[in-house]
Amino acid sequence: MEQTKNTLFYGDNLEILREYIPDESVDLIYLDPPFNSNRNYNVLFREESGKDSKSQITAFEDTWHWDRSAEDTYADLVTDSPPQIARMIGALREFIGENQMMAYLVMMTVRLIELHRVLKDTGSLYLHCDPTASHYLKVVLDTVFGVQNFRNEITWKRTHSHGDSKKKYASLSDYILFYSKTKQYVFIPQYIPYEQSYIDKYYRHLDEKGRKYQLVSLRSPNPRPNLVYDYKGYKPHRNGWAVSLSKMQELDRQGRLHFPKSKEGAIRKKYFLDEMLGVLAGDNWTDILPISAHAGERLGYPTQKPLALLERIIRASSNEGDLVLDPFAGCGTTIAAAEKLNRRWIGIDITHLAVSILKYRLRDMQQDVEARKGVSYQVIGEPKDLEGARRLAQDNRYQFQWWANGLVRAKPLGGTAGSRKGKKGADRGIDGIITFIDDNTKKPKRVLVQVKSGKVKSSDIRDLVGTVGREKAAIGVFITLEKATKVMAREAVSAGHYHSEGWNKKYPRIQILTIEDLFDDKIIDMPPVHTTFKQAKKEKKKGLSQSSLEM
Repeated sequence: MEQTKNTLFYGDNLEILREYIPDESVDLIYLDPPFNSNRNYNVLFREESGKDSKSQITAFEDTWHWDRSAEDTYADLVTDSPPQIARMIGALREFIGENQMMAYLVMMTVRLIELHRVLKDTGSLYLHCDPTASHYLKVVLDTVFGVQNFRNEITWKRTHSHGDSKKKYASLSDYILFYSKTKQYVFIPQYIPYEQSYIDKYYRHLDEKGRKYQLVSLRSPNPRPNLVYDYKGYKPHRNGWAVSLSKMQELDRQGRLHFPKSKEGAIRKKYFLDEMLGVLAGDNWTDILPISAHAGERLGYPTQKPLALLERIIRASSNEGDLVLDPFAGCGTTIAAAEKLNRRWIGIDITHLAVSILKYRLRDMQQDVEARKGVSYQVIGEPKDLEGARRLAQDNRYQFQWWANGLVRAKPLGGTAGSRKGKKGADRGIDGIITFIDDNTKKPKRVLVQVKSGKVKSSDIRDLVGTVGREKAAIGVFITLEKATKVMAREAVSAGHYHSEGWNKKYPRIQILTIEDLFDDKIIDMPPVHTTFKQAKKEKKKGLSQSSLEM
């Protein structure tokens, strides 16, 4: 079965891999599994009681615990996996113990087995990690993929020196473990542009068209009697020329030879800067800068990686039209890079917050508004009707809250990216925010969003009116799973209007939208110029007109 449609999945990537992704169907996998290395290293290896909630494991949070779920997964690996994997995971447990690190490695091992299964024989996997667990993950990968299929341990300098590193060297780098499935894998060498200092030193000459070039000797390094000949009065070196007479004549016709004024000098070849690919990329990447606080592509997602990093990986290990998979999609840098480079893609994440950010990132990449009319990807795992929305609300009200905010393009509050748990008591009656610009004043204005999944009453609207006034917001939106009462509607109408000076238009100050309304494509009545998640930089697709993207 061939994956033909780009797909976003919401859910546990282990279950999705097993249910939806066929054997040997993926060309390239990149994963950046969450792990919090900024905590005390000793805490990771502290023995645990096993009483922690299972949700800690299934949430893919940056905290892992050895609990019943970890114990069950370990047992499955020992009893059902190939012998070498069973021995490896058993040895790690004996060495590491029952702690957060071991829980993390058990979770990763079972998923890496599935990722190996879905990878084509010509495919590759890149696992992004940090020094806290990279050595253990390498052992796991050696066992699952085979030591013979290890290709590189890439070092990426992700930050600059820290001033607080007093008792050790500063931790500046992440590691990317590159494995192929077999010896026959796709790899296209990548080049890094020359540094300006190198250009200034070596490309010091200009031809009549203003092209920069450097001069390289045409002397043969070894004796080559068959290449000893005079050319236009210039004598060869005693070893002869580096090229044949016919090749020398061709270089001359192309204007690629430099003839010194004196016949005693040596002919040299011109190497033009604009024809050079650059320096071959090695396993130490210092040229791709981390995302700065003011970078255009920054979305505010804590573990966001630079687009250039994923572009290099995708260019190196796949071809146009190939299928790229990111099982920990996060804010979607892998997906954005794959879309830009004309690859097909699959993204998986377990939070509706991440899926919402990813959807809007894809939409914001579009150059042409009209291009959004088509559908170029599907979303699996999100509620499609009221019954699905009610199930989500019953299962996890924070996930419902984040999903509902995504329907109106509001930035959710009260939660952490990558976590399935919300923060209680911190939202002050605000579940989401939409920021817009009133064209006349150019000052940012806010729409406050409140989401309710249970019973609703008129006092909820009065509370929202008070919150909008207290926060000096322009508009308040009340999203409810249940139908609003007539009294609630009257309370909303009595709140009056927000007048936009820029658009010279009135908008209801308090608006009530049901989930059913949103399924029917009803939208917030507000000024049209607005942003929520920081808008992704518009990217032009390589080689093709921009395809349509719509949810």
